[in-house]
Amino acid sequence: MDTTLNFFNDNLWLILLGINYCLVIVLSFFILLKNKNPVKTLSFLFALAVLPFLGLIVYYLFGQDYRKSKIFEKKYFLDNQKIKEWRANFKLDSKEREDFEETYGEGIFKVYNLLKNNEKAILTFDNNVEILINGEEKFKRLFKDLENAETHIHLEYFVLFDDELGSKIIDILMNKAREGIKVRLVYDDVGSKISNKVKREMTKSGIEHYAFMPVLFSNSTGKLNYRDHRKIVVVDGKVGYVGGVNLAQRYDNTYDNPRYWRDTHLRLQGGAVGSLQSSFLLNWNFASGNEVEIEKSFFPKNKPETEQPVAVQIAASGPDTDWANIMEAIFCAISSAKERIYITSPYFMPNDAILTALATAARSGLDVRVIVPYESDSWAAQYAGDSYIEYCLESGIKIYRYCKGFIHAKTMVIDSEFSTVGTANLDY
Repeated sequence: MDTTLNFFNDNLWLILLGINYCLVIVLSFFILLKNKNPVKTLSFLFALAVLPFLGLIVYYLFGQDYRKSKIFEKKYFLDNQKIKEWRANFKLDSKEREDFEETYGEGIFKVYNLLKNNEKAILTFDNNVEILINGEEKFKRLFKDLENAETHIHLEYFVLFDDELGSKIIDILMNKAREGIKVRLVYDDVGSKISNKVKREMTKSGIEHYAFMPVLFSNSTGKLNYRDHRKIVVVDGKVGYVGGVNLAQRYDNTYDNPRYWRDTHLRLQGGAVGSLQSSFLLNWNFASGNEVEIEKSFFPKNKPETEQPVAVQIAASGPDTDWANIMEAIFCAISSAKERIYITSPYFMPNDAILTALATAARSGLDVRVIVPYESDSWAAQYAGDSYIEYCLESGIKIYRYCKGFIHAKTMVIDSEFSTVGTANLDY
């Protein structure tokens, strides 16, 4: 007995190392079988091979593919009769499809078809779209819309801080909830910072609020890399917001912040608000664990007064989607370009498909320009993004550094026909 115990004590490190690599061999088979992306596969295999124990932790935290495990259930939601009725109002007939293709061209029509087939994404033509530059423009409009809410307010944000600006928003939400307005809030558990005291006050006021994928519990740590990066507001089903600006004072340049923050956001009225509403409700059902009863007020028939109606299609991606919808739509749009491609991205780390599409477009004579920050808010993102610049310049892609502060906008313009403004960064 003593001899066995001494053997274990003398060889403990070797025994643990042997157990580690036995687990690595088993995991490697699973990774090779289920991961189709060679970069991702090789990255995890490399980490497992050269980082004993730490490699296993990294894979546990970041390596599981929740898109395949379908943690979100969408089918019942799309089968809801009220959702079907709303979607039917925007179903394009053959004549409308022909007009759309003729007006915007075959390339943009392919983007529409891709999102429709991937995600059943609705295309709506009756939208009033306001482009809001920076947080100071967004919050001025948002405060007013929140205070004028009559039936409900839905918010979903990656970052919500209870700092001075965030507290103003929370105070408005609590006041509206006390008035009887239904307020629902989803915030990301990693990106947000809200004190327990404020959470209790929100609950007491009548706000329903839930964290997206909490990571403080052991059974949730494997979801650390799946965060809710969206920034969505829906007021009364009539007004919607989407874009890059989160809910914290560092996004508003009227505050004395360490750096100037350049961002782009949209205020929407029209049919596209219903698509934002659908995305919110699906995430709400997941985060809260309750199926919200879909009310008529969520999807009101509301046609805004606008002299220049805009066609809008909302794209969503995440562990609730079968495909990488946003990446595929961006790839499709880039491939359809005839003259120019203009991109802004705070974190420029494109995957092979996007990088090849941009480089090919530039070498074929198109005007391809990308604006990135001069100095990132993350040293890791800075070095990772810089590693792509030499290849881009050699390919003819023009890279511009934003020097006034930090550019956080996620936008793309293709020719004079197509643009995107959203929450998705151009990074892998």
